[in-house]
Amino acid sequence: MTSRRRVQLADFLRDEISEILQREMKDPRLGLASITRVELSPDLRYAKVFVSVLGSEEEREDTMAALTGAAGFVRHLLKPRMRVRHVPEIRFRLDRSMEHAEAIQRTLRELHLQRSDEADADPVPEGDARIDESE
Repeated sequence: MTSRRRVQLADFLRDEISEILQREMKDPRLGLASITRVELSPDLRYAKVFVSVLGSEEEREDTMAALTGAAGFVRHLLKPRMRVRHVPEIRFRLDRSMEHAEAIQRTLRELHLQRSDEADADPVPEGDARIDESE
């Protein structure tokens, strides 16, 4: 199968699984989970479904446990919605890219504040600019 078709199928799975999680699943452990992306194996037998979860580490673990336990149910619900012979086996993975992005943003803000604090703390007085006369 061409990579274009695989990308289309991955996008379709992302949308359908998102809808299933929102409308079909009633597990209270799911919390605030959203599907960020889906990666399909070249033979289309496996789908890694990346999930972003808002909340504490405990809530993330509970959500991932609920999703892992419901993978077969989600696959069963996907079967009538898909136009492929085999529905891929679903493997949910926690997507920590948002956490990494937040950490980078936090570090950049701290560096910016640190630089502006240093600039404010060590200004050159106006009349004290020294000129090297040896030039």
